[in-house]
Amino acid sequence: MKKIAIAERPDWKQTAENLGFLFHTIDGEPYWDERGYYQLTLAQVENDLEDPTQELHGMCMDLVDQVVRSEALLDRLGIPSAYYDLIRESWLQGHPHLYGRMDFSYNGTGPAKLLELNYDTPTSLYEAAAFQWGWLEECIARGMVPARADQFNNIDTRLHEAFAALHIKHPFYFASMKGSVEDKATTDYLRLIADKVGIESRHIDIEDIGLLEGRFVDLDDRWIPHLFKLHAWEFIFQEDFGAAIAASDTQFFEPAWKAILSNKGVLPLLWELHPGHPNLLAAHLDPDPCATVPKGWVRKPYFSREGANIQLHTEEGQLLEVDGPYNDAPYILQQLAPLPRYGDSYALVGSWVIGDQAAGIGIREDDSLITKDSSRFVPHLILD
Repeated sequence: MKKIAIAERPDWKQTAENLGFLFHTIDGEPYWDERGYYQLTLAQVENDLEDPTQELHGMCMDLVDQVVRSEALLDRLGIPSAYYDLIRESWLQGHPHLYGRMDFSYNGTGPAKLLELNYDTPTSLYEAAAFQWGWLEECIARGMVPARADQFNNIDTRLHEAFAALHIKHPFYFASMKGSVEDKATTDYLRLIADKVGIESRHIDIEDIGLLEGRFVDLDDRWIPHLFKLHAWEFIFQEDFGAAIAASDTQFFEPAWKAILSNKGVLPLLWELHPGHPNLLAAHLDPDPCATVPKGWVRKPYFSREGANIQLHTEEGQLLEVDGPYNDAPYILQQLAPLPRYGDSYALVGSWVIGDQAAGIGIREDDSLITKDSSRFVPHLILD
């Protein structure tokens, strides 16, 4: 795995905006960054990323089956007891799911190490599935990269298959928080796929969802039969409408059982079930979150997002910390697997699971060992 410098396409910003990719630049800084690309071999992709993602996903599904049958484990994950039955029934009744993303530390030479699971509301979907594929096609057409170059990217195809398999006949609503350009882009992309497989789709802001006689409704009081929501279950569990979900007849995506896998408390559980697994890092509950993080370890809150409230202590003694709002839940300690450094940037590999299939990767960079909301998305290709 190596990073290769390359010229930007002179018209890439116009291309992005024509396609609705409006957050390619955030606060004047690049989010999409095609001044370079990551090059991997086919063996690295298949053996070190695709196969482990598939295996870890199976382990995660087995873990969910154990957790839903144990109130002690549900309690250990900080899930409110009022929602045990909702989560349990969503799993036992086989409520379908669409997607998830695993984040890995991987430098091309050893086993990829799982840093965390993003299985409820992962973003960076459009840029991974569609825009980086378009980048590759255009670069090949313009002679900027070899014609034999490929990409580990079946995300779009798998999403089409996943939506088609739902056999949905009623309107499917896609909801994001009002004013979030990135989240709206994610839901718009998924809506486009739903439309292509014959599902009627509608957008609604999460703040505009109402409750009428026990049913979730839109602004015209129309029933919402199917709802994809870019709003985390741990937030819903704290909101007034959360209590109405069990008795409503709305099908949720992602389903309630994803609350288990969007919780960093599962990382110690995975380690306890599979100690020494080459793709897992040692992890345990943090008995003293106020103590200094030991060298070679990382402290993470259960519900941290985009690096917030992460504390990291390198073996050399460097202590890094990111502020944030996620300080009201338990913490874990996870063995440090430092991200590889390329020039002045540290690279994180996000490996996508669509349905139950490993489907592709997206790579983000940060100037720090902790990947934050200011990270950059950099395309990749496969070339032997």
